[in-house]
Amino acid sequence: MTPPAPKPWLPPGLSAPARRALAGAGIDTAEQLTAHTEKEVLSLHGLGPKALGPLRAALAASGLQFALPQEIE
Repeated sequence: MTPPAPKPWLPPGLSAPARRALAGAGIDTAEQLTAHTEKEVLSLHGLGPKALGPLRAALAASGLQFALPQEIE
């Protein structure tokens, strides 16, 4: 028996390059995205600042958020 397909989590309207950037980084779920800061996500080739708003909204809809940057002591 095959496992059920994962629930689509990417927001509608997210550009194809942004989708490929996330997939190329191995980010396939909203939960995996929470392991990364916004700065880390922006460093992915093909993902720009316009994608952050929809990604934030998709995370918030699931009660999640981007990882917080670690403070340097």
